[in-house]
Amino acid sequence: MTQATRMNTTFRICSCNRSMPLDAAAGERLGKALGTAPLPVATELCGRQVDAMLETLDGKGPVVVGCTQEQALFEELARQKKTEFPLRFVNLRETGGWSAQAAGALPKMAALLADAALPAPEPVPAVNYLSQGRVLIVGSGDRVLPWAERLCDQLSVSVLLTDSRAADIMPHRRRYPVCSGANVKVDGWLGDFTVRWEQANPIDLDRCVRCNACIAACPEKAISPVFQVDLQRCRRHGECVEACGPVGAIDFGRLAQPHEERCDLVFDLSMKPLIALDEPPQGYVAAGRDMMEEYDAALRLTQMVGEFEKPTYFRFREKLCAHRRNRKTGCTACIDVCSTAAIRSDGDRVKVNPHLCMGCGGCTTVCPSGALTYAYPDAAYLGRRLKTMLATYAMAGGAQPVLLLHSHKRGVELVNMLGRRARSGGKCHGMPARVIPLALHHAASVGADVWLAAIAYGASGIAVLATGEEAPSYVEALKKQMRIAQAVLTGLGYAGSHLQLIEADEPEELDAALQHVPRGAGPATAAAFNTFTEKRTTLSFALAHLCEHAPQKPEQIPLPSGAPFGAVRVNASACTLCMACAGACPSSALMDTPDRPQLRFVENNCVQCGLCVQTCPEQALELIPRLLLTEAARRPVVLNESRPFACIRCGKAFATEKVIESMLTRLAAHDAFSASMERLKMCGDCRVIDMMQAGGSTLCGPGSA
Repeated sequence: MTQATRMNTTFRICSCNRSMPLDAAAGERLGKALGTAPLPVATELCGRQVDAMLETLDGKGPVVVGCTQEQALFEELARQKKTEFPLRFVNLRETGGWSAQAAGALPKMAALLADAALPAPEPVPAVNYLSQGRVLIVGSGDRVLPWAERLCDQLSVSVLLTDSRAADIMPHRRRYPVCSGANVKVDGWLGDFTVRWEQANPIDLDRCVRCNACIAACPEKAISPVFQVDLQRCRRHGECVEACGPVGAIDFGRLAQPHEERCDLVFDLSMKPLIALDEPPQGYVAAGRDMMEEYDAALRLTQMVGEFEKPTYFRFREKLCAHRRNRKTGCTACIDVCSTAAIRSDGDRVKVNPHLCMGCGGCTTVCPSGALTYAYPDAAYLGRRLKTMLATYAMAGGAQPVLLLHSHKRGVELVNMLGRRARSGGKCHGMPARVIPLALHHAASVGADVWLAAIAYGASGIAVLATGEEAPSYVEALKKQMRIAQAVLTGLGYAGSHLQLIEADEPEELDAALQHVPRGAGPATAAAFNTFTEKRTTLSFALAHLCEHAPQKPEQIPLPSGAPFGAVRVNASACTLCMACAGACPSSALMDTPDRPQLRFVENNCVQCGLCVQTCPEQALELIPRLLLTEAARRPVVLNESRPFACIRCGKAFATEKVIESMLTRLAAHDAFSASMERLKMCGDCRVIDMMQAGGSTLCGPGSA
């Protein structure tokens, strides 16, 4: 069989025992779309025709295989052949070949093959974890102690009992430390957890020799078999203390004492999880009340021993952050959306903990300034993928493509299940021919900048699949981003709907939603620009192309609240031109004028963070979300100005008339200034001179003049 190469890449496709409409004619069409010779089409590449695959692995470039089911087999063959070049896989079967519209899916297959042929993204810095297997198991004795016994041979176990509900008896052998406490707090991540609690049990379980003397001596029977004292029943007669004798394990004076322990892993068997996050940190598992969940959690814990690493999913450019200035809070979008509590306020900026970040990317999607950007992969690489896929799809004769963005975990599972059910003769139609699935690390990691770029590249619509694995904050963020992007497209006159959020956790639900994917109009000419890591730059290029080819040419488009574009309206009668807003603006949208009392504004720079509104002492500012499409957006405009006020003594301008009028009005009734109001009309130097000539007093009260 001949090899077809594109950019030194060899493609191998298979009809999977003729279950897909792939033949020699289809191979010729695919090759033409990919700019290669016709692609050979196998029928049993993993079976009788495996020799063809072995021959391919002797080649001198990367290999793209149109099958993911037999990935393990092909990778093993590559290891045996000691292949030097990368082997990549793409699922053509469930994503297009097993569908009611499979006959029209060749353009999509060409797009998926072209995408798989792209080189991998550049590596990013890694975040490292080191776990020695020290696990703290937290909860009631009846749940904690059995698991401690099961795990103590594989992990270094410690136990923290949180209530008096007992197991049958304490373990017969002291194989691990046991503590007890209440008000438990857990902080940290895999390999570096800190657990804090307050002593809630008078019995020190580490000192206790488990002789049961206290249990026998207690008249209220308030001590459980795991030596937890029920303080509601206990009358503190002291018999238990006396029975304990020289062991000294019982002391009612140690109640509420703080304790702290460091560990690598936390197995939380509490009734309510100690970490109430949608995405808890790695190394922390909470099992609820389901036995299968407990076994699954325990299995995962045993696999979290050793050295681990993950990518740093984000880049942060502190200078662009619009979080705070001068103790005034503006933008909190990233903090509000983060499901892992990895982002917190840190003075005038935010701080992102890379150990807690799970790569959801919602923070980068909602960040208005682009201070936070997604790094694994970055927007530039993702844009290159989208551009390649859409251009290849069009080259293959496809029309009105829709990109289906989904997660690489549950999203991929759902897409595969949909294809299998369509093939098995069920009620599912399978993936429509014009829907191109694209797996992301997380569905919320892409927002309006990339979506609008994709529309400019020729996409008819964008569908984002939320499977229920996403935190609610991310789903709301996606909806908000879609409202903003759709408002822009509708305002430019592009007909139809372009964006769709699909919420489905079953293949039947996904199938039903895919029958109504967007079919919006787009620009007549596909854009040639590349996306950029900088969000605002990508948006600028995408909007420029969409505006150039837009059916309508409005001067401005109203946008929903929270949009990253807009104007600032000034109440000129209230504004004193103190310039506090200009000093607080993180994006240089608001500026003062050095030689005159004038407030200027560049709308293209405004990210609508609201810092100016929060900073203004006169509450004279208001945000106006909109997209201004004229050149005026890039030019400074004067929002407010006033005549300068000259010192009544030396004639030097030192303030605005508005400021002086405001000061005179506010201080006129004040006893300290009533006799020296004229000094308020002087510059600082003249005011000092006037006070010294009046007798050296630094007071401005009666008699000082």
